[in-house]
Amino acid sequence: MTPKQSLKLFEGTTIRTIWDSEKEEWFFSVADVCNALSGSQAKDPNAYWRKLKQRLKAEGSEVVTNCHGLKLEAADGKKYLTDVLSTRDILRLIQSIPSPKAEPLKMWLAQVGNDRLEEIADPEKAILRGADFYRAKGYSEQWINQRMISIEMRKELTDEWKARGIEKEAEYAILTNEMTRAWSGMSVRQYKDLKGLTKESLRDNMTNVELVLNMLAEVTTTSISRSRQPETFEESRRIAKEGGSVARDTRRNIESRIGQSVISSSNAQDKLALDVQLPITEAVELIEDKE
Repeated sequence: MTPKQSLKLFEGTTIRTIWDSEKEEWFFSVADVCNALSGSQAKDPNAYWRKLKQRLKAEGSEVVTNCHGLKLEAADGKKYLTDVLSTRDILRLIQSIPSPKAEPLKMWLAQVGNDRLEEIADPEKAILRGADFYRAKGYSEQWINQRMISIEMRKELTDEWKARGIEKEAEYAILTNEMTRAWSGMSVRQYKDLKGLTKESLRDNMTNVELVLNMLAEVTTTSISRSRQPETFEESRRIAKEGGSVARDTRRNIESRIGQSVISSSNAQDKLALDVQLPITEAVELIEDKE
């Protein structure tokens, strides 16, 4: 199983989920589901599940047998081995928890699964849902358009890295860091510090121009990698720096024309500020001139 964690919200409660692309199925954190049903606010989020697990074991329930242990990120940012169950087994588990939220949760589980299957059949729906997500958070249409494009560019880059045998998240982070440092002059952590971020997405807090420059770095890195077909991680690392340097030169070109830095401390707390750094059409024209 090579799943990727994501977060879902059920009536204001966060439920950690993992999509298994091979089985085409969601797996859900059992503790999170139990807490959503029970309304538990205990300091130990696993307390309710531990007690229920003991009872189900004594009853010989197959639900416990079907639990998978996967490392999920907790509230403290660290990853811990966590019990997860498939949608089918979560529905069976719900029967063991008396709660007025049982039926709404069943409907929610069905919708989550249906949405994902629709996105697989028609990727455009995933893009539209992503746009709706940012729209609900108050981002401008102009910024949303750039962000949607940036998501696609990022996927093409990670697909290329994967084709070169790079699969570990830590390696992706290293390559991203090298590319970001090359074009912005800062590591990802330093860039986040500039914007006052902790765990938030850096891209979700970039201005229009920052997004365009980051996309240029990613598109260039993807193109160079496809051309050279690196066989080692170090080769990919050098290419990431090279791709970032192309965006760096473009950044300097823009800054020489406007007389100020395009690297901004603005973040998503002031979404209007993400649109005013430079007209996006001018930024795109500068990039096209560079190419």
